[in-house]
Amino acid sequence: MQGGHTNIWSQVKKDSELTICSDQSFRARVEMQLMLISIAGNEPPPYLVRSTTVDCCTHSMAAPIRSVITATGSYIPEVKVSNTDFLKHFFYEKDGVQIPKTTASIIDKFKEVTGIEDRCYARPDQKASDLGTLAAKNSLHRAGIDPESLDYLIVAHNFGDVAYDSNRVDLVPTLAARIKNNLQIKNPDCIAYDLPFGCPGWLEGVIQANYFIRSGDAKRCLVIGTETLSRVIDPFDRDSMIYADGAGAVILEGRTGTEGVLSHKTQSYAYPYAQLLTMDHTYHDVLPKDDLFIKMNGRKLYEFALSYVPQAVKQALDKANTHLSEIKKVLIHQANEKMDEAILSRLFKLYGLEFSNKMIMPMTISWLGNSSVATIPTLLDLMLTHKIEQQTIAPGDKVVFASVGAGMNINAVVYQF
Repeated sequence: MQGGHTNIWSQVKKDSELTICSDQSFRARVEMQLMLISIAGNEPPPYLVRSTTVDCCTHSMAAPIRSVITATGSYIPEVKVSNTDFLKHFFYEKDGVQIPKTTASIIDKFKEVTGIEDRCYARPDQKASDLGTLAAKNSLHRAGIDPESLDYLIVAHNFGDVAYDSNRVDLVPTLAARIKNNLQIKNPDCIAYDLPFGCPGWLEGVIQANYFIRSGDAKRCLVIGTETLSRVIDPFDRDSMIYADGAGAVILEGRTGTEGVLSHKTQSYAYPYAQLLTMDHTYHDVLPKDDLFIKMNGRKLYEFALSYVPQAVKQALDKANTHLSEIKKVLIHQANEKMDEAILSRLFKLYGLEFSNKMIMPMTISWLGNSSVATIPTLLDLMLTHKIEQQTIAPGDKVVFASVGAGMNINAVVYQF
């Protein structure tokens, strides 16, 4: 064969037989199949290989485009609220009857189940879009890129901007539009939109950015998760102690090589589980009856997560042709320490293994609480900047991101660093 480069298509017919094919109709069919496989977040089957710019002498093949996390950022609010700050609270049941236990005993049981000792709240002058802007600036600074080069700016949240001492949501304009404005991005081709998807929203934003990048529609995306749950909690509901504020962000770029998103899996169980996490009235009638607060059926939500999250993670691992034993870390939504541990235990049992090394599952919930869409990107940022003791990610490590939340929605991503 002559030297030089040409675009060709290859089909592996047998284990070791490689046929170089230049038939245009065949190439078109292969191209369509590969595009659909790529957009779906899967690897091509062994008999179907796209070789772009193949050297005719060496037959070397370029690697496929992957969605790579090139920078992270986060913002942890300054107001620290510890469990002792709730000692003056009185907690009520859903029927409006006060819980017949001391507040101290309620808090002790709460810590035992959730693992939460502290959480962080936004300052009174801050809203969710402000937190998201700070996390975005952090990631952009680390990336050293021009914000005008972003193709997509995706913001996951669930309540929009909620002012201090109010629980009224403000969704117009979108938080993505506000953050794009705060960043002074003029480029009209930088598409900014919001993604309300429960706690899995940030991870779903990563999945959508992966679609854009692997389809060739985008080269660089900013995905943000930001929330101020402290503004939508009922102070008379003991579950209010779970929630926190915060923001995290990542920049994803299309690159060749082994690093990047390997696979993903998303599921929505709206029927019959949509009402496990809702907005409802206060448990005590001293607050305005028209106000709505975040409410959850904790026990049923726990059972739901244990039943469905491990299977979704395994399906993502199967799509990536990756065994659980290859995974170095599982970055799971920081919802409830006991629940997260139970999910991992169920996942390991699917592989006939015991969940014995808790270091595989780094946790921040004890001191940051549950900040919904912000928990995973914040956790990732803290790990990559070496701010969590004895928790690091090395080049080549395969990790799993997983989340579950309102909807009820579940998602998982397998990623190689």
